[in-house]
Amino acid sequence: MADTLYPWIKAIHVIAVISWMAGLLYLPRLFVYHASLPEGAASSAQSETFKVMERRLMKAIMNPAMIVTWLLGLFLVWQSGFYASGWMQAKFALVLAMSGCHGWFSRMVKDFAADRNARTHRFYRMVNEVPTLLMVAIVILVIVKPGFGS
Repeated sequence: MADTLYPWIKAIHVIAVISWMAGLLYLPRLFVYHASLPEGAASSAQSETFKVMERRLMKAIMNPAMIVTWLLGLFLVWQSGFYASGWMQAKFALVLAMSGCHGWFSRMVKDFAADRNARTHRFYRMVNEVPTLLMVAIVILVIVKPGFGS
């Protein structure tokens, strides 16, 4: 049974990863625009629109996608036996870092919602690169499967 489901679970895992990454790449871009609003515009209609967009992206797309990514990813690694591989352990560490980034972004969504953002749009432009760099490293590990430590 698991053998016939494995490719389907892997496909759904990849779809969830793509959805999660889309959010992790788009949310900081929303932060850039939100932080660029003029002083005193925290309660403006534009700011309120950004708050709704940020909240919905996090709750309706990113959170479910991260959960599905983790659940199916853990099943796949257990089923395949790759958990003993060095590349998988490195990937696991990077996915933990990606999850930490997700949590950090969630905190930023809450700060914007409460009009407590104290960071500039330049800060969010730099933050936007963090999930990109993590994604590049994870994809290289998954595709190349370098043989370190295994």
